[in-house]
Amino acid sequence: MHTILIFDSSPDTTAVMTTALEQKCIVTCKANAAEFQEEINERQYDLVFLDIDSVEDQSTRLLEKIHSRNPFLPIIVTSRSEKAELIVKAINSGASDFLVHPVSKERINLSFDRAIEIRDQRYEIAYHRRKQDVVYDFNDVVAKSPSMKEILKSLERFARTDSTILITGDTGTGKSFLSGTVHFNSPRRKKPFVKINCANIPVDLLESELFGHEKGAFTGADKLRIGRFEQASGGTIFLDEIGEMTMGLQTKLLRVLEEKSFERVGGNKTIYADVRIIAATNRDLLQQVERGLFREDLYYRINVLPIRLPSLKERRECLAPLAEVLLKKSCQSLHREIRGFTAGAMAMLVAYDWPGNIRQMANTIERAVILEDNKLIHSENLALPVGKGTLSNPSVPVAAEAAAPEAGDAVSLASQEFDLILKALEDSLWVQKNAARKLGISPRALNYKIAKLGITHPHWRRNASSDAPDKH
Repeated sequence: MHTILIFDSSPDTTAVMTTALEQKCIVTCKANAAEFQEEINERQYDLVFLDIDSVEDQSTRLLEKIHSRNPFLPIIVTSRSEKAELIVKAINSGASDFLVHPVSKERINLSFDRAIEIRDQRYEIAYHRRKQDVVYDFNDVVAKSPSMKEILKSLERFARTDSTILITGDTGTGKSFLSGTVHFNSPRRKKPFVKINCANIPVDLLESELFGHEKGAFTGADKLRIGRFEQASGGTIFLDEIGEMTMGLQTKLLRVLEEKSFERVGGNKTIYADVRIIAATNRDLLQQVERGLFREDLYYRINVLPIRLPSLKERRECLAPLAEVLLKKSCQSLHREIRGFTAGAMAMLVAYDWPGNIRQMANTIERAVILEDNKLIHSENLALPVGKGTLSNPSVPVAAEAAAPEAGDAVSLASQEFDLILKALEDSLWVQKNAARKLGISPRALNYKIAKLGITHPHWRRNASSDAPDKH
């Protein structure tokens, strides 16, 4: 529930506002200006109703003071006067809205809901400096392997709860993607989703990043800063690489989990934040506990709903469809029109072990999209490091696109390409220029492949004098 502070010297108007909000808020009322200022200095509230008739000449100065100390705090001004200049002055001084008494319960609730929604949006804008990279629908997650199908079923169930989730798995397995999927399929979906990588922020700055700081808390803290937990209030916070947290921060995080409260750096005001935590790590936290590097009580508090994501080599059924999804994403980002992969390129992708998992595959495909001149990604543009992530199927050569067709029970990579080119030529009446267009490659590339694969046609032999048979 949201916490509301009402300052109004009139018992009648206070009673109306309390009745309107008490079902969904914890309401505190103050009728004395000194008590009101003391209360707002000591406690953090989600929203303030400020009656300017109760403070007379001090009204605008008080409003400005509150707003300057916490610019993210919504302040709804109330008054019995509806003078235009008074309303404009209040809004310019930081008020979120202006209500004129007598005001209905419906109008109070509408103003409250709108102010909280705007606050949440401002929190997200303040910290979401780059576009969220999230899969919003569980149906859009590539899950062809039995293990991934079971994981998605579990995450769908977990999404409906408010319990803490711990996602483990190797680097690049999709922990960040799926944390967003959980949030946007949870009851908190309309509230903020905040991601933070605990390993990417210096230790001495991480506390301020998570919990915020007061103005003057340390050198360079020239203004109040809202922390990630406060920004995520009502929503979800994703703590990536939680195993990198210092013991001191772990203690503060444990308090957030147990009491949903904390203080900003340099402050003594207790702030309450109702946040759902999804944590992730590629470390063995139990081993960290045994080595004294991770609090045992914190481990059990975050390990309520554990999920381990498999590496790509454990879910080979997902490799081909995942590659297609990543190709489409890269093409959209780079404004390229590439339809897919050649048989040779896809065979390389499926045969590789991908030690860097999804992240490595995404980077590899993005590079290929940049280098590729044709409508299909070719194997020569897939830069797979030698000695790292060996091919799981040694029968598939790296240069398979240039190999001759092989005999055997299984259809080899080269024979698949041979059949593809042969069909394109037949459909194009053996005119290489038209076949190249159909395959989405250049005539020169097709001519090269025809020579390597040993494809011939009587029509070409009759024109053997020509150095470029693709001209016919």
